[in-house]
Amino acid sequence: MSIIETLYGPVTSNLIHKLSKVKLFVCDVDGVFSDGNIYMGNGGEELKTFNTLDGYGVKAIRSVGIEVAIITGRQSAIVENRMSSLGITLIIQGEEDKGAAVQRLKSHFKLKKEQVAAIGDDMPDIPMFEESSVSVSVPNGHPYVKDKAQYVTRTAGGSGAVREVCDLLLFSVNKLNQIHGSST
Repeated sequence: MSIIETLYGPVTSNLIHKLSKVKLFVCDVDGVFSDGNIYMGNGGEELKTFNTLDGYGVKAIRSVGIEVAIITGRQSAIVENRMSSLGITLIIQGEEDKGAAVQRLKSHFKLKKEQVAAIGDDMPDIPMFEESSVSVSVPNGHPYVKDKAQYVTRTAGGSGAVREVCDLLLFSVNKLNQIHGSST
């Protein structure tokens, strides 16, 4: 197995080969798209921060035919609004069994395990890994999840980790330098 140099450092040729087959990228939200912190206002308002690097990455992989799905155990209007603004229509919130959700998506799109990648940071995300060919954790994820992941991003959740995976997906199909457009 050879090593390939990427913008994010060395990765195995096996990982790049697996990524080249991906048609669906499944993402958790808290700790992945966000830093995992939930800010609560006095009136009960919930706030989260999202990184525009991740938004651009999502738009970029969608432009080359890779679908993005969100699966989260929490229910939040903020998540619905942010993901919808990125053009993501596959938003599954309040899902306790993330593995079953990935199975439903694979069935709906007639995809094989080899065509799915998943990124998560905590124990409820492990079933997504089991239904995917490529499993990714963020460095600020739970140690057990990082141990089960095939790849741990160099970029922290909420700081561009989703973008890192999107860039690797684009790199795997020789499209990284062909994406142009605005960031969101």
